[in-house]
Amino acid sequence: MSKIHTDHVFTSESVSEGHPDKVCDQISDAILDACLMQDPDSRVACETLTTTNLVVISGEITTKAKINWQEIALDAVRKIGYNDPNVGFCADEAKVMVCVHKQSPDISQGVTEGQGMFTEQGAGDQGMMFGYASNETPALMPAPIYYAHKIVEELARLRHTEPEKYRYLRPDSKSQVSIRYSQGKPVAVTAVVVSHQHTPDMEHSWLEALVKEVVRKVVPAELLNDDIVYYVNPTGRFEIGGPHGDTGLTGRKIIVDTYGGVGSHGGGAFSGKDPSKVDRSAAYMCRYIAKNIVAAGLADKCEVQVAYAIGVAEPLSINVDTYGTGKLKSDQDLEKVIRKVFSLKPAAIVKALGLKNPGKGWSYADTAAYGHFGRPQFPWEKTDKVEEIKAAAAEYLK
Repeated sequence: MSKIHTDHVFTSESVSEGHPDKVCDQISDAILDACLMQDPDSRVACETLTTTNLVVISGEITTKAKINWQEIALDAVRKIGYNDPNVGFCADEAKVMVCVHKQSPDISQGVTEGQGMFTEQGAGDQGMMFGYASNETPALMPAPIYYAHKIVEELARLRHTEPEKYRYLRPDSKSQVSIRYSQGKPVAVTAVVVSHQHTPDMEHSWLEALVKEVVRKVVPAELLNDDIVYYVNPTGRFEIGGPHGDTGLTGRKIIVDTYGGVGSHGGGAFSGKDPSKVDRSAAYMCRYIAKNIVAAGLADKCEVQVAYAIGVAEPLSINVDTYGTGKLKSDQDLEKVIRKVFSLKPAAIVKALGLKNPGKGWSYADTAAYGHFGRPQFPWEKTDKVEEIKAAAAEYLK
């Protein structure tokens, strides 16, 4: 059983919607949304590349949907805010190249119910997926990644809602938050790093003042102090950014997308993948399970791992680690509780979380910036299994 790491400083980073890799994630997920809204049984593995005024869409997509690739891609770019030709990547000037073919029949027979040798839908690939929750923030997320997201999200909100006042902000930005822990609990922010793309006429002092204002707004006062070290655009300038500054690719921000380096990661990316891909759907389910366990008061921290073989419905293994904070006799007892309350077969996950039905208060494109976890609009963030978990766990309490 893991021990609580008591006194330390932990750092996580986030990137904004205008980061080149996040631009790609949003385009890939916007295409996924369009496919599923017309054909819920679409099989989508969409990869996007962006560079100076170019978007390349590739991957394996089998769908009955009629997709206007260029319109979807450039609408996503426009929504992010790349509308100025002077930036080097602009929705009105970028070209879109499409290189898409259908899903391999070898994969299809393993993930389509009634095809091939299997009678029910199997996993879309082998691999292991993780979900994590901690009671250190209201969203049951680790504090460093949660507040790193909040900083860049708020800067983007200001850029969108008050464009004249914040005309010097361009879409690309990154944040990093370091937090000191004592006895396993966050007690103080020690450092904040923000790099934000800007217009040539921006004064550094404007951005530094804005960052400090945003930090005071989104980080709880009890974590703030006069000793925080700020690094705002530490190279001095950040005019060239976005896909013009760095080539973007789908799926390169897997730690930003999850828990900021806290816990484990199976290595699979999320964006552009339909829910038959357990890289995505099972990771969402593991978060759902871990969050409900913490919300039920059965652990202060909880990590759930599940593993699959391609084409096989039942998971190969389930593992639970509460880092020594569990309230049951053992973490193995929590595994028994999970098996009683939740089905981890791919088809059951898709049904339980409504993963074929974006558009009902959420979309996959929404997940593609500011984290897939810790945001209440997503169905895997519900804590509606708390009472059922408590009832199943009663016999195992210490």
